[in-house]
Amino acid sequence: MNYMYRQDMPQQMMGMGKVAAGSQNVPVMVVEPYVYQAATSLVGKYAVIETTRGSISGEVIDAKPDHIALKQRDSIFFVRLCEIVWIMPDIQ
Repeated sequence: MNYMYRQDMPQQMMGMGKVAAGSQNVPVMVVEPYVYQAATSLVGKYAVIETTRGSISGEVIDAKPDHIALKQRDSIFFVRLCEIVWIMPDIQ
């Protein structure tokens, strides 16, 4: 899973000493490092990406830790990494 969520985490777990009244919200982002590494290796190349909603192909123009920007003709698609099932380089 690759999404941002907020989790109640006691300050003791965060290494801040004593727990004050209640707990503090801490943003946590889950990153899929192997999918991200594969995506960054394809920047500037054509690829076919299978998602949970279907496949899309085009030129990978950017890769971030949470999404890929894919250009297909005149349109740019932003695909979240958590939605990717597989990535395959394509020859254009």
